[in-house]
Amino acid sequence: MNRRWTQMNADYPFKEETDAIIGCAFAVLNDLGHGYHEKPYENSLVVEFEYRGIPFLQQPRFPILYREKQVSEFIPDLIAFDKVIVDTKVIERITDHEIGQMLNYLKVIGLPVGLILNFKNAKLEFRRVISSHQNFIRRNRD
Repeated sequence: MNRRWTQMNADYPFKEETDAIIGCAFAVLNDLGHGYHEKPYENSLVVEFEYRGIPFLQQPRFPILYREKQVSEFIPDLIAFDKVIVDTKVIERITDHEIGQMLNYLKVIGLPVGLILNFKNAKLEFRRVISSHQNFIRRNRD
């Protein structure tokens, strides 16, 4: 049993942190309900993170580089624990498209884990997205 638990934990880097974020999302959805646009959920997560003492950044800016030149920037909704990108959504369901986007976000920022939180329905839908490649990490936080 312990071995199985260890393997499960190994499949989810920062499991404790992502579980805490998902707990916040459940609290927000239970209190606000479903049906709003994305911004009220993002802002409510900020309030819940503050309440629970979870460190976060809201809408930090990261350069998107092509051939070592900045061609744009990526602005994630939230980064929690300085480890997890949190993307709030209000969509029918999370698809491969959103998962692919998150993988790109992880690459740009150089973090290993992202959470997609979908507040569209009465039941929270979420996906942990884990980058399998760590050799691309480039973090420009200056």
